[in-house]
Amino acid sequence: MTLVSGYGRFVAAVNSLLLAFLCLVSVTHAQNAPIKIAVLGDSLAAGFGVKPEQCFPSRLEAALKAAGRNVAILNHGVSGDTTTGGLDRVDWMLGDKPDIVLVALGGNDMLRGVDPALTQRNLDATIAKLKQAGVTVWLAGMLAPRNLGPEYVAAFDGLYRKLADKYQVPLYPFLLDGVAQDPALNQPDGIHPNAKGAEIVAGKLLPFVTKNLDDHAASVRRPARP
Repeated sequence: MTLVSGYGRFVAAVNSLLLAFLCLVSVTHAQNAPIKIAVLGDSLAAGFGVKPEQCFPSRLEAALKAAGRNVAILNHGVSGDTTTGGLDRVDWMLGDKPDIVLVALGGNDMLRGVDPALTQRNLDATIAKLKQAGVTVWLAGMLAPRNLGPEYVAAFDGLYRKLADKYQVPLYPFLLDGVAQDPALNQPDGIHPNAKGAEIVAGKLLPFVTKNLDDHAASVRRPARP
């Protein structure tokens, strides 16, 4: 009886040690796993006209890793996509289990003259769905060409700030800052950045992403660096 009792206590002790070890392994893996940032975008993210390693998400990931950031950027850019298409792709993108999603859509809506009210509704629904899934959301804005008229420009340009304020998400005001309308930084179509332009887009985004990575890490009490 004493032998059986002693053996039972031994087995219980071994099981406790094994459980503690497995918990330690799980925590260590979670801490060492990269923070996954998905870019939900259009051809600007997909890298239309440039090599895959030259698009701005790839450049941004390389810059972050060079700075010692433990991140992985998931490129969910689809050429030609509108905010309607982006909204339809949210569930599929969430299958990759991103920690953060940078929503960078709206350029094609604007180029097609889509009513800014529809663009705003689509982006609103996208952000709401992501937040409901427990994902941190960042928003990248676009600006409408001035030749679309003052009413359209005001409505389109202003919708990103309205959404950022509504959902309290960080806003990068203009994705093509420093690149738009510069022939030396764009492909012949005047819309899509060339390799040098994509590098500048990534470089301009880097401080925004770095700051908000730190804020994200603080919110989840997780180290921002390995």
